[in-house]
Amino acid sequence: MTDLIDGAALLNEVEAFHRRFNVFPHEAAYIAVTLWDAHAHLLDCFDSTPRLAFLSPEPGSGKSRALEVVETLVPQPMTAVNASAAALFRSVSNPNGRPTILFDEIDTIFGPKAGDNEELRGFLNAGHRRTGVTYRCIGDGGNQTVQAFPSYCAVAVAGLGNLPDTIMTRSVVIRMRRRARNETVEAFRARLHEAEGHKLRDRLAQWTEQARDSVMGAWPEMPESVTDRPADVWEPLLAIADAAGGDWPNRAREACVSLVTASKANDKGSLGVRLLTDLRDHVLIGVDKLPTIAILDRLNALDDAPWADLDGKPLDNRRLARMLGEYMAADNTPIRSRNIRTAGGVLKGFHAEDLTDAWARYCPPPPQDSATSATPLQPSSEPLNL
Repeated sequence: MTDLIDGAALLNEVEAFHRRFNVFPHEAAYIAVTLWDAHAHLLDCFDSTPRLAFLSPEPGSGKSRALEVVETLVPQPMTAVNASAAALFRSVSNPNGRPTILFDEIDTIFGPKAGDNEELRGFLNAGHRRTGVTYRCIGDGGNQTVQAFPSYCAVAVAGLGNLPDTIMTRSVVIRMRRRARNETVEAFRARLHEAEGHKLRDRLAQWTEQARDSVMGAWPEMPESVTDRPADVWEPLLAIADAAGGDWPNRAREACVSLVTASKANDKGSLGVRLLTDLRDHVLIGVDKLPTIAILDRLNALDDAPWADLDGKPLDNRRLARMLGEYMAADNTPIRSRNIRTAGGVLKGFHAEDLTDAWARYCPPPPQDSATSATPLQPSSEPLNL
């Protein structure tokens, strides 16, 4: 009979292995990566698998090293650099076993100079769910038939910058940074340390099989602030932590809240959500309406905002109206400009009451100081410099 393995103690060892070679930006990252390693051994127990993304603004931040260490701990690792979508979905459909895909230099696929990669993006999105498949035509000429290739697999990526939003929202994101002079790690030597990682991998495989019954069908309790897509991302990791026991359930939930909060702070959302948020937090401050010309002046003057340079030109009234028209007011009609009477005459503009419903539905919570972060403008009583 196989001896039972202490799951909490084993995860502690896996975490310590990562700490030897990686400097992650915070404690939550070590916990998340350790749980992700373990979850890769039990994919068939979950409805979805989170992508693990090591991202940084500059090279030399330890992303590739992090993937190297992960590679030693997960089942059937497949290192993919510039791999085609066709090669990946055929690998996932391999009857000999599903690989764990490790995609380094992902910015060469999705970066600003990489062009369109909708096929690969579609594969990564579809493979997030257990039911995900990729459809392809098989055969020659008029004898082609449509075949569904399973896409569900664990994927870890590393790269510069960010990923497409559709992948970022399905990911546990670790924002890597260069080591400070006082931060030291052990040099990773494949000939020496791969074997150590493989021993841990084999024990992880053994423990996850022992924990399969408790993980299968588990619905782990989520932190109160984690819902919707982030809950889907973290559900497998929390299930693993609960199965391990010890202090891992508490540590996992603390890490979950920390990383989800950080992702929301870094997430600017779509351009439309960014527009709504900037209107709420920086433009319509202390006023119930503003002429379009005043709104554009304020938006284009914002620091660290995209409005002054959208495809080489500033946001104009046509694009502003088109973007806001995609959202609905509380009466379920598109947000439109209306007449605003000012000291200089009647001008077209937008009313805050028309935006309130969209703000509540799409925007993150407002900053604490938003009510005093700008000087109110009173268009109805003061002349505008037009």
